[in-house]
Amino acid sequence: MPNPITIRPVTRRDFDQWLPLWDGYNAFYGRSGETALPDEITRMTWSRFFDAYEPVHALVAESEGRLLGLVHYLFHRSTTAIAPNCYLQDLFTSEASRGEGIGGALINGVYDRAEAAGSGRVYWLTHETNHTAMKLYDKIGERSGFVVYRKLF
Repeated sequence: MPNPITIRPVTRRDFDQWLPLWDGYNAFYGRSGETALPDEITRMTWSRFFDAYEPVHALVAESEGRLLGLVHYLFHRSTTAIAPNCYLQDLFTSEASRGEGIGGALINGVYDRAEAAGSGRVYWLTHETNHTAMKLYDKIGERSGFVVYRKLF
């Protein structure tokens, strides 16, 4: 029987275990080496989790004192609803713990917090080549049909 997994808010003590997960998430999307995020962004992201005025939050999956995954989410206003929307921005599990239900447990943790905050919707994006993650997402969410456009500056 696998060890129990706890989904909980990140704490300041978690930084040394959160950072390799964050780096792994960014590397998965090609942000490593010369294309790595500047340390300033990582430091700011981390600090936002502990700033009561920021709408950015983090949960971690923990087992036996080890962090196995992370999820970052934020609340924002919408012009089409009164309740805030919840955007699940980052989701990552350590390679060694994939396939153990941690990604789904982290998403469900966000669902719980969004519902408690009165949010009417949780949504997220993934890359069209992330087929493994999409197998999970198709089970616990629904495709909206929207296509994302962007312009980088």
